[in-house]
Amino acid sequence: MDEEIVHKFIEVNGLKLHIAEVGNESSPVVVFLHGFPEIWYSWRHQMIAVAKAGYRAIAPDFRGYGLSDPPHDIKKFCFSDLVDDVLAMVDLLAIDKISIIAKDFGVRPAFLFALLYPTRVAGVVSLGVPHAPFGPRKFHIELPEGFYINRWKEPGRAEADFARLDTKIVVRNVYILFSRSEIPVASKGQEIMDIVSPSTPLPSWFTEDDLSVYGALYEKSGFLNSLKVPYRSADEVYDIQDQVIKNPMLVILGEKDYFLKFPGVEDFIKSGAVNQFASNLEIEYVPEGSHFVQEQFPDKINSLILAFLNKHS
Repeated sequence: MDEEIVHKFIEVNGLKLHIAEVGNESSPVVVFLHGFPEIWYSWRHQMIAVAKAGYRAIAPDFRGYGLSDPPHDIKKFCFSDLVDDVLAMVDLLAIDKISIIAKDFGVRPAFLFALLYPTRVAGVVSLGVPHAPFGPRKFHIELPEGFYINRWKEPGRAEADFARLDTKIVVRNVYILFSRSEIPVASKGQEIMDIVSPSTPLPSWFTEDDLSVYGALYEKSGFLNSLKVPYRSADEVYDIQDQVIKNPMLVILGEKDYFLKFPGVEDFIKSGAVNQFASNLEIEYVPEGSHFVQEQFPDKINSLILAFLNKHS
């Protein structure tokens, strides 16, 4: 599979950004934006599928992730940098318009890009997270102290937790935790990595070979930048008056995704409030789908994405 995907480095905003690419250069472009603890590789199934369907797929490693350079100043590293990188990337590659497929925290730069540059976007597909008004979230107050985001927001806490283990084991544990339907919460006196037993198997759809790819890339990048964005940059403020995305949007939700159990999330979706912030919205649910639904059920997700792209590209 990987033999069909080409890897290159491009210079954007003073950094070398790693991108994976497949498909004809003259085809409509689909940009894939990953989440945590993912890198470009998490889109491997979707990239091949859209390329075979006549699209050009491009998946960057965000700055500080995978093979991309880290930010020059981690203290100032924020979501806006990722938006700037996507804009610089498409400008450098002389691409006028893109469809964006995003997941997990990757949806925030996707949504910001659509709001800031709506004429450059054919449509947005979000996996797992609907668009809501930007602003400080209350999850850290409404959930217990051991809630994983509470722990990872705290400078030094996750670094010390992760440093006890091999990089590959950290990625393994996060994949196991995030594949469950329960929100990861540590007990008193326990760290997040302690929640997963060493004997717990990987999800059936995620192989040891897959884990080795992630482990090798995080050996290079480490976890410091990926803790800063998203976990320590979540309260970033944006000067955007109209926060309604008017581009066509598809939200794909795994019914077993733990994120749906975050306070208020399911009600926001099912009450219809979600439509106030995305005026051209479709929602699809995937039974048994986890937080990593695109790797768990690639054929199903590929068919939903292609149906959307064929309608809106």
